[in-house]
Amino acid sequence: MSKPFTIGPLNHVGVAVPSLPDAIETYRALYGATDITEPFDMPAQGVKVCFVNLPNSQIELIEPLSEESPIWNFVQKNPKGGQHHVCFEVDDIHDAVSVMKERGATVLGEPRIGAHGTPIIFVHPKNSNGVLIELMETPKGDH
Repeated sequence: MSKPFTIGPLNHVGVAVPSLPDAIETYRALYGATDITEPFDMPAQGVKVCFVNLPNSQIELIEPLSEESPIWNFVQKNPKGGQHHVCFEVDDIHDAVSVMKERGATVLGEPRIGAHGTPIIFVHPKNSNGVLIELMETPKGDH
């Protein structure tokens, strides 16, 4: 008998920003963060990202690549940036999609490869008290 579906550990909090270099400087100068990954483009998702590595999680800093980016409107409405999503790990992304749909949630799009190189989906904020939830398949070899 398989175990019931539950979300796993918090993986990261996504923060949309108008400028990655400015945001990186904020986390370095204001918060003393020293372990920040090199920014990289994700053209398929329309964003440039980097991670602020913390002892127990990560902060994903996300900058839109263009006006076609899915976070462009978010940054236009929040010109200084803001919390965009919360990401939890799951054992199997396809199982997560099935369970979310069975439980009445709106899954946004199909599973796709996220910034950690593993499959992800997003669950509409209307299903989660106004918070956009990312579910990410736990990277193999982690935990």
